Amino acid sequence: MFKLSAISISILPIMFSPTLSFAADEPMEVIEVYAQKRKQNIEDVSVSISTIGANRIAQQGIKDATELGHFVANLKISQNAAEGTPPAINIRGIGLLDYNTANTSPVAMYVDGLSVGSANNQIANLFDIEQVEVLKGPQGTLFGRNSTGGALLIRTKRPDAGNYGYVKLGVGTDDWHRAQGAYNATINEESAVRFAFNHTDYEYTSYNLLETSPEAGLTQSDLRLSYLGEWDNWSAFVKGYYGHWDGIVQPVGNIGIFKDPNPASPVTCSANEAGSLGCVDSFGFNDGSDDFWAVSVNNDSPHLSIYKGWGLELQWEVQEGAYLTYLNGFNRLDRDHAFNCDGSPARLCEGELGLKSELVTNELRYQSQFGDDYWTVGVFQLEERIFQNNHNDILRDLRGVLAPELTTTFFYDNEIVTKSIALFSQYEWRLNDQHMITIGARYSDESVKYDSISRLNFITTPGELDGTIIPFYTVSGEVKDDRVSGKLAWNYTPNDELLIYYSLASGTKSGGYNGGLLSSPEQAELADYEPEETLAHEVGFKLSNDDAYFLSGAIFYYDYKEQQVFMNQASSTPNAPPLQLLENVGKSTIYGAELELVYLLSHNLSSRLAIGYIPEANFEEFIDPVGVTLTDNRLPFTSEWNIAAELTYTYSLYEGELSSVVGVDYQSEYYFDQNQNPYAMQSGYALWRANITYEYKQWQLGVWGKNLFEKEYSHLKFDLSSFLGMLEDFKGEGQRIGVDITYNF
Repeated sequence: MFKLSAISISILPIMFSPTLSFAADEPMEVIEVYAQKRKQNIEDVSVSISTIGANRIAQQGIKDATELGHFVANLKISQNAAEGTPPAINIRGIGLLDYNTANTSPVAMYVDGLSVGSANNQIANLFDIEQVEVLKGPQGTLFGRNSTGGALLIRTKRPDAGNYGYVKLGVGTDDWHRAQGAYNATINEESAVRFAFNHTDYEYTSYNLLETSPEAGLTQSDLRLSYLGEWDNWSAFVKGYYGHWDGIVQPVGNIGIFKDPNPASPVTCSANEAGSLGCVDSFGFNDGSDDFWAVSVNNDSPHLSIYKGWGLELQWEVQEGAYLTYLNGFNRLDRDHAFNCDGSPARLCEGELGLKSELVTNELRYQSQFGDDYWTVGVFQLEERIFQNNHNDILRDLRGVLAPELTTTFFYDNEIVTKSIALFSQYEWRLNDQHMITIGARYSDESVKYDSISRLNFITTPGELDGTIIPFYTVSGEVKDDRVSGKLAWNYTPNDELLIYYSLASGTKSGGYNGGLLSSPEQAELADYEPEETLAHEVGFKLSNDDAYFLSGAIFYYDYKEQQVFMNQASSTPNAPPLQLLENVGKSTIYGAELELVYLLSHNLSSRLAIGYIPEANFEEFIDPVGVTLTDNRLPFTSEWNIAAELTYTYSLYEGELSSVVGVDYQSEYYFDQNQNPYAMQSGYALWRANITYEYKQWQLGVWGKNLFEKEYSHLKFDLSSFLGMLEDFKGEGQRIGVDITYNF
């Protein structure tokens, strides 16, 4: 069972008020979505969708895509191995745990209709955004590229008629500074341009007690220029973008597991004791403070990301109700991310993730209305080249003390080329006013070529601590697969207010090569993996009353086959780094339910509630690389309960409008790995947020706060107990409070 604070208990009765006698005088805003690659009312689509609009993003200070999980049931997005590395996105128990820059998430992301490719590009700052849609369940037809878990659709604001703009300036705790803005200009009756920018500079809410380490923080600058032209039968949307992120990575914490690390008779701390002052790692270290947010780390670890690219959308109205659309996108990302994985002042585990990624996507589709029916057909193409330049320095400070083979620097460079081409089609067949059948299919042909080269540096001559670089392994190969996925759905609309649907959908995620830290040539030879597949049954409904509420719910059951699982396992060699593999481990079963409610209690007062419940998210028996049998273990990052709630009150004040929001995101406990390791577990927590916004004529003043009660939680606990006697602790975001002022012109 879970517990909610007194504040949340006081809010929930209001949200579940049994009467509608205080319904708003004005109708609710119609929510339009692009879940089927065209604008539709959310009430007409047989997909479980959650939306986050522009006003919520702006007023509640949502910085980037990793914060979206606080607003959507059964969506969890973790910073994973510190900000700047690929995020771990999880929807309904399906997600990617691995921080490796070579891998792709089973939850796809599309920005303005274009696939972002690998997980490297899923860190998206949300500035000048129109809407974010979270599509739950496999999207095997229209958004079929690696979407066994779902898809995130981000739509930026497009140019429109008028000459106007805005500038937003903000300050906050922990040296938070932000400047955002946009300007829209009409060129002529047919076209307009829009320029948007974002600049954010901040320090992390966790802090470093080691005085010799630089202050950790990040400076992010993002630019976007877009053009929209609309003529009689043609339209063209073109955008170019650029980003530059620079700083020092967030310092990692150290969760020691020993009361006495004496190798002859070690005394272990319990899971509840681990990380306290009474517990140390194998070298007798802890951070020396009871403050959860304090660490003591040799963290001279720079981060630099530079990205740039373009997007193009051309649309031709072939005839009334029929459109031909062409999409083209290019993205280039260069990133260097240094890290310290021992969480101490020593040099026991340090390294760098170097990356260059180039992505090209194309899509051509035809969509047409046939009476009450609708047909979509298209072809999709993607090519992504990933170049990795990584190293991990192991036990550097113990060179000359331990055996040479234990104090090693691993260099691992990989070139991974992914090519994908797909044909897709979906037909929506209107049987009558109440019944509609949707049939969709997608054929995908994919290949992943890889070249992996590794070298080692260790002591070959006694006394020469700089060591010698020698070849370790060279591996190359190709993974090919072709799959068919699709969707069959039935919509039943008994009246204008209610939609009931059943959906049978499948999704696939392609195979690939795990270009991470591989500690033997045998591991490197076995590091490729096969595709995975999800088959999902879902029964749902959407009920609306334009004057009062919108209620949606779903019950789902997943058959998750050939699941790709990242495994961080202890090595059979004592004191050696753990094995880090990505393998297909068989089959998992997931089932659960969701309920989302938007309820207008009065003209001034509204509420939102989203409840997610996943009682079963377990994989069947498999044997890990060191021979341990795991049976019926729960999938990582999967809470049994997830509740997100908001209460909004708006009223007129001195010719202006004052709006206040209080919200909470509750997650019940979950594990960070497939071993159900009690040390690598996050206990349940609730993150409270609030904001107050006053709008007067052209001005807007906002005050916002996140994690108001400074709840202690982690993004990831990475198990290095068999190696260093500790777990890396990637701490979540602590309390942050800020003030924004916006001028519209």
